[in-house]
Amino acid sequence: MKEIELAEHSGFCFGVTKAVDTAEKELAEAGGDPLYCIGRLIHNRSVSEELEEKGLRTIASIDDAPEGSRVLIRAHGEPDATYEKAKEKGIRIIDATCPFVSRIHRLAKEAGEKGRWFIVIGDGTHPEVKGILGSTSMPMGAVQTAEDAISLAERCRDLPVTLAAQTTMTRGRFDEICGIFRERCADLAIHDTICKATKERQESAAELASRCDCMVVIGDRNSSNSRKLYEICKNICSNSLFIEGIEDLDLKTLQKYNKIGVAAGASAPERIIKEVIANMSEEFTKDQQNEEMNDMAAYMDEIEKSLKLPGRGEVVTGKVVQVTNDYVVMNLGCKKDGMLPKEETAREEGQELTDMFKEGDEVQAKVIKTDDGDGNILLSNKRIQSGENWEEINACASSGEVVNVTIVKEVKGGVIANYKEVSGFIPMSQLADHYVEAGAVAEYIGKTLPVKVTRVDPKRNKAVFSHKQFLIEEKNKKIAEIWNTLNVGDVVEGKVMRFTDYGAFVDIGGIDGLLHISEISWGKLKHPQEALEIGQTVNVKILNMNAEKGKISLGMKQNKPEPWSVIDEKYHEGDIITGKVVQIKEYGAFVELAPGLDGLVHISEVAHKRVGKISDELSIGQVVNAKILEIDKERKRISLSIKATIDPQIYEEKAEEAPAEEQ
Repeated sequence: MKEIELAEHSGFCFGVTKAVDTAEKELAEAGGDPLYCIGRLIHNRSVSEELEEKGLRTIASIDDAPEGSRVLIRAHGEPDATYEKAKEKGIRIIDATCPFVSRIHRLAKEAGEKGRWFIVIGDGTHPEVKGILGSTSMPMGAVQTAEDAISLAERCRDLPVTLAAQTTMTRGRFDEICGIFRERCADLAIHDTICKATKERQESAAELASRCDCMVVIGDRNSSNSRKLYEICKNICSNSLFIEGIEDLDLKTLQKYNKIGVAAGASAPERIIKEVIANMSEEFTKDQQNEEMNDMAAYMDEIEKSLKLPGRGEVVTGKVVQVTNDYVVMNLGCKKDGMLPKEETAREEGQELTDMFKEGDEVQAKVIKTDDGDGNILLSNKRIQSGENWEEINACASSGEVVNVTIVKEVKGGVIANYKEVSGFIPMSQLADHYVEAGAVAEYIGKTLPVKVTRVDPKRNKAVFSHKQFLIEEKNKKIAEIWNTLNVGDVVEGKVMRFTDYGAFVDIGGIDGLLHISEISWGKLKHPQEALEIGQTVNVKILNMNAEKGKISLGMKQNKPEPWSVIDEKYHEGDIITGKVVQIKEYGAFVELAPGLDGLVHISEVAHKRVGKISDELSIGQVVNAKILEIDKERKRISLSIKATIDPQIYEEKAEEAPAEEQ
């Protein structure tokens, strides 16, 4: 019976996954605008072609990118000069450099700052190595063979030298070249920067090759790590094949082998690995019995399982492969490593991660994110016991009960808020019952707010909260209480909140009512601010209430008698009054005696002379004295006379004096 076995560590490493995921996300949000990438994003033709169809454009260098465009830095990284040039051209950089590569950049930069020459054990023509050497002020170069290493080491005998490795370098080559430099250099610092994923991939491929009749290595021919993977397998198993995809696979050749191993480079996507295995399985199972076919199907299920990522909220068990003071790296048996940060562990005060975990330990943890931004699965083992917190959140979502959450940080579109061990999201639109400016979000960080639970998905570790909904419900309760205490005809105290051209809104204890401009004064107003001020306290009368629409109409002039109803108490025919000119017509001028009470001064009653144009004698706003000639209460008209208050002899004297003054 033929067997097919996939190497334990195969396919995309988290650096490549991060680069591809970043590109996919940027392209999806671009709205059709191109995204530029310096060099091919990954060494895989089919993936590159798919991304190009979505708008990814490959360029040779930052010089080829248009000013103001977006440029993606692939996992290989770029030298400092690229970032400097991008800044000059106003280019937005989307940095998807592999975290392991970024670490070597930092080591190179620090070496230069300390006056140490930096050497990379790797291919000097590879973009990763070029980027590393371009990030230090003291690059010595790259070495890939023992001969090159001996030559360069001789030149560096009396120099301070720092050695690091290209992330895809084989362990044997690295150790060999480090030995050459140790023998010749007195001041030597060595950093083992071979990517752990590369090391694991190479070791698992070598182990599998030792047990197989034939090895199939999947990867792009331009991929450094894929070529090295093939070299390792070829040295162990002479019947090793290097293919880019199913089109390169000679199924007939494979028929003569019983045990076939499959390994894949870091740039080989999951679908191609599965496609290759599926095609081999189909070919080998054509003439086998149903039992054998079922066995192969079961094996394919195992492969599928090994490639599948755990979902958010899922509890997983992993093996510790690396421990630092800040995080723990775990092998979860899938294509991504798990990253357990210090803050997601249940530690006692002063306890370090290195005291709690050791390589090889099996640790249970909960998946927080399937991608932490660096291509890892973000884990937490302190949240495993938070199930009861989710039960509380679920109950609150069903009952509508309010919970108190603490705002911990701002994210795109809103903020993250914690309820005990449950982390939830508050959209920006749900942070308050009014619009919150982007710059004002910082004021909420650290605050505890009452919220309503609007959505819960414990399996995906998701909860959505709304402070706005809480505020609206509280406001509605208050409004309901106020509505029950108010009646049409009540006079209540209110505060002027804001103006419109047609009136003013007045807060009457938590509810805004409209005080229409026509209801402010018995007189005529052009704008509410002629009679009111923002913040002013006024007594208003409730004229109308519409509970369904939530509208209340208010009046203020009703607090005073209508002027015509009490005119007899203040004004009589023959009285001399003082008023303000409020309107001028061709036939006369209207003078305001009191708000809502105007009288007409006919053109013939303006002066003891013939007046041709009223505006020559009077102006709007002018204060005048006038005599009440007639009050017609039925027609609501008042006739006034200005000339009746002026001695006609004054006009005669002025007329006589005029010629003398003109001489």
